[in-house]
Amino acid sequence: MPRVVLALAYWLHMAATVVWIGGLTFQTVILAPLAQASPDLLERVRRRFEPLAWLSLAVLIATGLTQMSANANYTGLLSIRNSWAAAILAKHLVIGLMLVLASVQTWWLQPRLARVALVAARSRRDPHEAESLRRQQRRILQAQTLLSLVVLALTAAARSA
Repeated sequence: MPRVVLALAYWLHMAATVVWIGGLTFQTVILAPLAQASPDLLERVRRRFEPLAWLSLAVLIATGLTQMSANANYTGLLSIRNSWAAAILAKHLVIGLMLVLASVQTWWLQPRLARVALVAARSRRDPHEAESLRRQQRRILQAQTLLSLVVLALTAAARSA
């Protein structure tokens, strides 16, 4: 593989990591506590961030596969012959869990929150269901943020192998 292609893959991978994990961390540590006073704030930021997060994930997958195939430690799909391969497999399993959580948030939780908000706006009250959904949203965000730290730790383990 040409060095320039691999360098570009590394750069894009790091940039996508910063956007994805930085966005999750910002939402969890800074925005979510502030959004308690204004629940609509978290929703507005999430709508702006969500396309960037999914784009970052697509870039991470594409560049990660490029990097993995160029690595001398890679011996084939599901081949765990060294500590690098074990760390990479564990990393991919954690990322898979994060994708499941992101999918639940995007295609199940957010539509329910939007429906509840619409009903609340028409009746001029905030139903109990909305707060329950917001708590679920915060827990998913916290879980994704913690899992992203695990992904970074597994990346470090793979690099040191």
